Amino acid sequence: MACATTAERRPFRSAGLPVAPCQQDMLLDMLAAGPGTALHVEQLHLRWHGQLDRERFRAAWQSVADRETVLRACLAPGDGPDTRPTVTVHERAVPEIRHHPHGSADWYSVILAERRRAFDLRRPGALRVCLVEEEPGGAGPVRVVLTCHHALLDDWSVRLLWRSVLWAYARGGVAAGGVRRPDLGDHARWVAGRETGAAREFWSAAAPDAGAVSLPVRPGSATAGTGTGLGTGLGRASQRLSAGEARRLREWAVGWGASEGTALHAAWALLLRRVVPGEGPVPVVFAMTVSGRGVALEGVERLPGPLRNVLPLSVTVDPVTGMGGLLADVRDGVLGLTAYEWVSAGQIQEAAGHPGRPGPVRSLVSFARPLSDAGPDDPLPRELAAQGVRVTEPETVPAHTGLPLSLTARHTQDGELVLTLVHDRAAVGEEDAAALLAQTALLLRELPTHRGGQATVADALGLLDGLPVPSASAAPGPEAPPPTLHTLRPSTRPGAGTVLLLPPPTGLAAEIGAAVGHGPGAVDPTVGYEAAEAVARTGPEALVTVVAPGGVDDCLRALRPVLATGEPLTLLPLPGAESLAHEVAGRIAAHGWRRPPVVGAAA
Repeated sequence: MACATTAERRPFRSAGLPVAPCQQDMLLDMLAAGPGTALHVEQLHLRWHGQLDRERFRAAWQSVADRETVLRACLAPGDGPDTRPTVTVHERAVPEIRHHPHGSADWYSVILAERRRAFDLRRPGALRVCLVEEEPGGAGPVRVVLTCHHALLDDWSVRLLWRSVLWAYARGGVAAGGVRRPDLGDHARWVAGRETGAAREFWSAAAPDAGAVSLPVRPGSATAGTGTGLGTGLGRASQRLSAGEARRLREWAVGWGASEGTALHAAWALLLRRVVPGEGPVPVVFAMTVSGRGVALEGVERLPGPLRNVLPLSVTVDPVTGMGGLLADVRDGVLGLTAYEWVSAGQIQEAAGHPGRPGPVRSLVSFARPLSDAGPDDPLPRELAAQGVRVTEPETVPAHTGLPLSLTARHTQDGELVLTLVHDRAAVGEEDAAALLAQTALLLRELPTHRGGQATVADALGLLDGLPVPSASAAPGPEAPPPTLHTLRPSTRPGAGTVLLLPPPTGLAAEIGAAVGHGPGAVDPTVGYEAAEAVARTGPEALVTVVAPGGVDDCLRALRPVLATGEPLTLLPLPGAESLAHEVAGRIAAHGWRRPPVVGAAA
């Protein structure tokens, strides 16, 4: 296998671009999830038929990277008082392209390996390319695997970039046009300049109800689903609607003034409603994706970047309502929230009065739209065919978002509709996930003709009569309280920052609170609390500690609201917590924040 190229370090083209709130949410998710989870990593794979000139292929990628700022972008901590990540764009970066000769690796193993290989977002290269020869000699099909990170790129962006590379390859390895405008910096500045008052007002009313049904499975047992106990890792299930079935679904939805994406959302809402017995209305909630390209920035629809966003959609499902009414409710809900495509989940929780806390959403539904210029009149395939090259439509391996269930729908070139369900096996087992997806497909196939297309919600739910209601993989039990910060002393002025008094993993916050909340006589000098007491009496910073820390992940989850503010953070470990403090600081720095100082007890 040829060695991968690396990003070159050159003088900055631009530095200090603000990170959008949606990007920050993703980075905070990754911080708390820990290494090896591969959160927000998406992949596309396709076959290249015909001779592949690897030098021209590399030249095409380099030409596109020279034009597209996002391929030269990375994260860096801010220079001023704000410690949060910023986006830096380098003058030049060499795209990473790995080549696997025939027999050295199979493409599926490459997909798994690339998914598990962590991105270092502090260096350019949020998109990696792997070529896997499927036949000896180089003349046979080559599998192309594209792996991207959503913190800087979304699926739509990778498809745009891939088309640009194909056009550059067809033209001898040179991309047409100069540097793209608008570019990543233009979008970052546009988002940073938004007035958030109207968005806060909207989401204070539209934020999902914490009591809404959020997962389309009933509470299960430890042996539900696969029958082998709790699973680990991610599972994937797929279903296809034929081109005729997909066309019928689209025509039915249009007849109600909706889209096929709305029909998919309505079907998922039905599955959520089915979990609750009874005949009355039930509120449900799930997340949906928006492209982020419906904003008032000229040229944004062709801009590669991290524009895709996830927003919560709430709807009340009442069995007496007609399906047309449910479609209208879903459609109107979507129209309302897409006015604020740039608002993050963290901002929504803040508007709802729950800053720093996760929302009630537990499933995600995405309907991926095709590129507008990749239709039957697309000239690109003809340009490539003239050179003996044919490439297949990229297939997507969806990203893990950290939610138990993520459903994605995408059209193929021949008009089929492919449904892919990614599930966390610890939450939903293989058999239950497969049943859930099969029932989704059943609804999409049957609703356009059921009762002459005039079914009520009760009629639609009747289509599932006799089918099992999928179960969760584990019975609900008393959940451990999430790790939180305990304030020992508030800050004396805004922007003063925070000092985290970090006990060892086995330490108790109550002991620390007792030590710093009383006079010197209450401090036991043998365990180092005298340093904590000294900090409590001096300095303008807020003094906090972690309640019952279990390790690095717990500390980082608790620190999420502090990191989100960008205010200075200092770690003050008590004896036995020094290594924990340095690991926490390292993880924070690895995700783009300025590394917080670790202060010894003597200091």
